[in-house]
Amino acid sequence: MVNKNGKTEKSSRIQSVERALIILDVLASKSEGMSLAQISEEIGLPKSTVHGLITTLRDYDYVSQSNETGNYKLGIHLFELGSKVQRAFNIRDAAMPVMKKLNKQFGETVHLGAEDNGEVLYLEKIAADSIFSIMSDVGIRLPMHCSGLGKVLLANKSEAEVKRVISQRGLPALTKRTITTQAKLKEELQRVKKRGYALDDGEIMEGLRCVGAPVRDESGKVLYAISVSGLVKDMYGKRLDEVINATIQAADEISIALKKRG
Repeated sequence: MVNKNGKTEKSSRIQSVERALIILDVLASKSEGMSLAQISEEIGLPKSTVHGLITTLRDYDYVSQSNETGNYKLGIHLFELGSKVQRAFNIRDAAMPVMKKLNKQFGETVHLGAEDNGEVLYLEKIAADSIFSIMSDVGIRLPMHCSGLGKVLLANKSEAEVKRVISQRGLPALTKRTITTQAKLKEELQRVKKRGYALDDGEIMEGLRCVGAPVRDESGKVLYAISVSGLVKDMYGKRLDEVINATIQAADEISIALKKRG
């Protein structure tokens, strides 16, 4: 196995993947670009092997190729991925102090999420001091149509984007209260958009009520959402109103912090 320093070593890692990563490392050190022959010489692999690897990287925009010289450089997709990673760090840094304050105020579970491939991806969670367990952990994915986070994110998408998610993921029933038709979901998302927050009323888990509110990034887009979740018996009347108002305020605070960081 050839490592990024051109030395041979034994490894249980996948050879083609490691070689592709070595090529990216080499290109990262040469801002002016490199020819196929230069890359081949630099990493000590035959040009035929390098050509197959770099063609694949180019087809997925991890590498770009000059029409004039034929030289290779790092591609735009790496920039896009880097931007997503940076945003992920920004949102966590901005959200955690606010989430801790919400958790302390109500003693309920607080979540931060974003859409990932038609599902809600849970980015952060501060659990309540309760024996009641909510089926959510950092890194888990859950349906969008029946969660407070998901409804907020869907309500701020175009009709075409919502249809894409439904086509991709369907509208499965997790409880007897889950919305399972496009018509009812459309009505629900309109309500969410109008009032500025979403309610999951036992739709993803029996006995659970959740309030979700939109978080806007530095450009004003709703890419994230924050929620407070607790038992229905603890989230009603005046207390529910307080949770709703505090969740909306917390989402706004995070949005402002993101704008400052941007």
